[in-house]
Amino acid sequence: MSVVIATLLYLGLGVFVIGCVYWVWRYASIPAPLNMPTMPAPTTRCGVALRILRETVLFESLFKASKWTWIFGWLFHASLLFVVLCHLRFFVDPVWGWVNVISPYSRYAGIVLFFSLAGLLLRRIVIARVRYISVPSDYLMLLMLMCLAGSGLLMRYKYYIDLYTLRNFALGLGSFSFNVLPPSAMLLVHLLMVAVLLLVFPISKLTHAIGVFFSPSRNQRDNTRAKRYVNRWDS
Repeated sequence: MSVVIATLLYLGLGVFVIGCVYWVWRYASIPAPLNMPTMPAPTTRCGVALRILRETVLFESLFKASKWTWIFGWLFHASLLFVVLCHLRFFVDPVWGWVNVISPYSRYAGIVLFFSLAGLLLRRIVIARVRYISVPSDYLMLLMLMCLAGSGLLMRYKYYIDLYTLRNFALGLGSFSFNVLPPSAMLLVHLLMVAVLLLVFPISKLTHAIGVFFSPSRNQRDNTRAKRYVNRWDS
């Protein structure tokens, strides 16, 4: 089972990396037919960079559109990033100092992660206009992420595992050494969810994490009066 899980994780990581590279290439190679920044738009490249930074860090447009959705969405992304950074303690030796500092707070981030996902799922079920545009994959993604977060919380608070053995397994992945996993059904569920998430990322709506940087309404300058916009398709 340790070899099977390791193989799935390698496969998932490979698909994830190749898929992300493909989408970056595809988004970057398709020209925007018009200059279409959402107003008010910056007129300089520095302003565009700051706008994208606000969008990716603070979710500025979502905040303006819906405060409740912004709360759950921002908490989900922030807590997910925090949990992922805390998991670095399993993959680096020696563990970096700042990872040791933040690791004790991962239990709280895991709780926030689970309940923010529950809030996003409830939003899709309760709000009629959101339910109308939702497809089965939207629900499946949220349920998969909740299963991932929930299994992690259960291992922390109820089904305890041997962290030393788990760390040896994780460190072995970096050198293609198949070390033994701790005997835990909950851990298998957790790692399977990780592998599935990596596999489906490039073929799901999760690619919005890449597409946000290539959105013409966000990454273009409002400078059409000063400089003529030339569409690359014209050639």
